Amino acid sequence: MRKIETRSTAAPSYMVPLVWVILCSVMLVGCEPSKKEVESGSFQPKEITVKGNRFVDDSERQVILNSINLVNKSKKDGYMLKGGPELYAKVKEWGFNSIRLVIIWDGLEPEPGTYNEEYLKEIDKRIKWAQENGLFVVLDMHQDLFSVKYADGAPEWATLDEGLPHVKGDVWSDAYMMSPAVQTAFDNFWANKKASDSLGVQDHYANVWKHVAKRYANNPTVIGYDLMNEPSQGSSLLQAKPALLKALGKMLNKLEGTVMTEKQLTETWNNVEQRMAVLKLLSNKENYAEVIDALYPYTHAFEKEKLQPFYQRVANAIREVDTDHVLFLEHAYYGNKGVKSSIERTTLPNGVPDPLVSYGAHPYDLVTDTKSAANASVERVDLIYDRIVEKGQQLKMPVWLGEWGAYYDWGESIVTVARHAISRMEKDLLGNAYWSYHSSLESQAYFKKAIIRPYPAYTNGELLGYKFDFDNSILSVEWRENGANDAPTVIFIPWLSKLQLDNQNDVFSIEKIEGSDAGWILISTQKEKGIRKIDFYFKK
Repeated sequence: MRKIETRSTAAPSYMVPLVWVILCSVMLVGCEPSKKEVESGSFQPKEITVKGNRFVDDSERQVILNSINLVNKSKKDGYMLKGGPELYAKVKEWGFNSIRLVIIWDGLEPEPGTYNEEYLKEIDKRIKWAQENGLFVVLDMHQDLFSVKYADGAPEWATLDEGLPHVKGDVWSDAYMMSPAVQTAFDNFWANKKASDSLGVQDHYANVWKHVAKRYANNPTVIGYDLMNEPSQGSSLLQAKPALLKALGKMLNKLEGTVMTEKQLTETWNNVEQRMAVLKLLSNKENYAEVIDALYPYTHAFEKEKLQPFYQRVANAIREVDTDHVLFLEHAYYGNKGVKSSIERTTLPNGVPDPLVSYGAHPYDLVTDTKSAANASVERVDLIYDRIVEKGQQLKMPVWLGEWGAYYDWGESIVTVARHAISRMEKDLLGNAYWSYHSSLESQAYFKKAIIRPYPAYTNGELLGYKFDFDNSILSVEWRENGANDAPTVIFIPWLSKLQLDNQNDVFSIEKIEGSDAGWILISTQKEKGIRKIDFYFKK
């Protein structure tokens, strides 16, 4: 294992009697934990990787990656989020153990083959700040609408749009379906058309990833690389759109007896208010699936013929310089909405399946980024999560939701939506990265009442299940302890002062984050292997 010096910002651990809240249902052994004290800071992992379908640390503990996106898409700001080490200390205090750090191709390679060392040094700083606060990093090569010309991502020199117009819709992402410029730029990227230096634009992309990976190949704070944010299939969406509209028209006829022409359906879909009215009719899981599945043949063809070869090209470039970090593969853009994905695990240069790969899915209901975000359908969201989980199982790799949420300045009305999403992450043991940090995040109701919550960060053995009951303020955790090492199971607690304590004799170690009410409960291992179940109660 690679070594790194760790600096703990927490106060020294101390021992407290813990309430027999802790309903230790231990099936094979009794409830008596060993009384070993854990050295201050020693419970923190030194690195995180993938083993089978789990994230694990250097002590073989199962890891729940609880992350947040840190992003600035503004070129004038140098693509760097304002906020220094103090922001990363806050992220730690909020209970995140990792971040998805957005990097932008335009910032990395402003001219063909020329890499921006100053931008890379700024990335270095942020990885260092993360390390100093016990946070791990996934580097995400981000794009929205392909390019800096339309939003963010590729530099202008790599945006081969053939001078076609850029068309916007009511929602920013509508341009994937509507903009000839965006579609053509993607088409030429997938075709690896040559840039001005006669090297293919996709080759440039692979090379810039190779440059980044070489820089961080020996950095254990970096978990891995998210190869492309929400890849879109370009103009083949024009072929998919009539199929989607036909399925929608058929469903509207079935539900309401309405008969609409393709033109009328297009106008309805392109008007966000009318679209939201239609979506209310698609709140049923089966009805929604029947419509959204019309896109599957087109996304399947794209993922098999374009996206998978691209992932393999980038993976090959990275594996030339870095064989230790995890590759995060995303589905095509409409996988966000529940379309089944056909991506596969990349292989190593010798053709062997690469063991260090994760499925970096994004679950977003169709109301995301609209005024109806608080009306997300539970059944639609469940369908999206069901399909992500099924794909992760088929791929036999861990799932990390590289984005979810996007609740921005929504108030109390979206708390229920956030809690339902979290319940699915808990149920399916999914890693996640909330989208995204912003300056007023800490004051938002959904942040205080949903995102900030206790959870098992590092589990000695196999995590069987966990759930935080928001209504009754109870965290339940169940796991099968490994017994092969003494690394403690670590539970993040955002409100130590609310944890119910009494004078029982069972003792656990608590490490408090200095200057806050948050910290970690460290649960020592037992002498014999067995299933342990603990319930933590909190004052309301």
